[in-house]
Amino acid sequence: MTLNSVELERAKAAATLLGEASRRLRILRSMEWDADVKARFFANGATALPVVDYAPVKTKLARKKIKAATEMLSGDHPVLQWLTRTAATLETTASLLETRGTAAFYGHSKALYGTPTRLLLDGKTQVLELAQHMDSTLTGLTNPHLVLEGADEALTDAQFVAALEPLLGKHFGESAPRVELTPNLSAKASAGSKRIRVRAGAKFTQMDVAQLLQHEALVHTATALNGRSQDGFPILGTAHAGTTQIQEGLAVFAEMISGTMDPTRFRRLSDRVIAIQMSVEGADFIEVYQYYLEKSDDPDQSFDNARRIFRGGILTGGAPFTKDMVYLNGLLRVHNFLRMAVKLGRADLIRLLFVGKLDLEDIPALAILADMGELTPP
Repeated sequence: MTLNSVELERAKAAATLLGEASRRLRILRSMEWDADVKARFFANGATALPVVDYAPVKTKLARKKIKAATEMLSGDHPVLQWLTRTAATLETTASLLETRGTAAFYGHSKALYGTPTRLLLDGKTQVLELAQHMDSTLTGLTNPHLVLEGADEALTDAQFVAALEPLLGKHFGESAPRVELTPNLSAKASAGSKRIRVRAGAKFTQMDVAQLLQHEALVHTATALNGRSQDGFPILGTAHAGTTQIQEGLAVFAEMISGTMDPTRFRRLSDRVIAIQMSVEGADFIEVYQYYLEKSDDPDQSFDNARRIFRGGILTGGAPFTKDMVYLNGLLRVHNFLRMAVKLGRADLIRLLFVGKLDLEDIPALAILADMGELTPP
């Protein structure tokens, strides 16, 4: 089911416009908190809600590009449908950014990422129920024999960077991303095609080095680099909300099969879902902070964990950022897809997961483009 020449050119033009729009809609970057927010929180005895201001985000030009792309995409071909879905996702993303700090933010977050009560692949189990089961199962599993010897060796942020950089060079050569220490990240690390940002002052272990290499570098950075090589379809080189679930599911799967996923890490993913649901039900920032503090007795990390849930939303509760509930569902979707690809003898479809940033729903369209020779192999 190939595209004719006219449709192909329209698809490429639309993909270029969508790529340009996506690069202007930086979700996580637009929701970062200033470093002094944490300092003020602890200076007030961790008893007063943080006060957060977000820098203005200009979405007008992005919306203009999305509209122009959408007008090129009439038709029912899978490639045109893929790009139409992407355009709709970017429209919702623009609305998300425009409503940061308001109740309307939560509606757009639900549309992009779902909620903890969303059903899994079996159509019966909620993501929240799986998270609660995993949390209960993994509680107390801290036996040092469950991880490799030396994996829990403590590292400073500088030691962590020094251990990671040569591994990046080994895998990526001249394309290796640079590593930067950044003071106000909600996550311990965030990866793109050119750099990996690491939270300054965070606590790390040798296991974190291996885990971040698998998760951030060999999935997020690799798919970004591969996507940037897709000259005809540059939208594959930009991360957007429509690709988040599969990107994170693939990254967590990489941790599991490489042996870098320990019980503590898996439980942390489950706790995020539970914390999001707490906020949905009205828990404020301090209550979620206390939830994490009871689990870890680490005030600094508990603040950062709670910040992930409330960035962009309302700190009094009821309107969280729901991105962190995609990890478990993404993992199950990726695992199921890989099983089916192997069963059907379609290893070529597994390779397509790495051509750029995508959703599993996009695979039929990308398979057509690959057969047409329109995609650069990953």
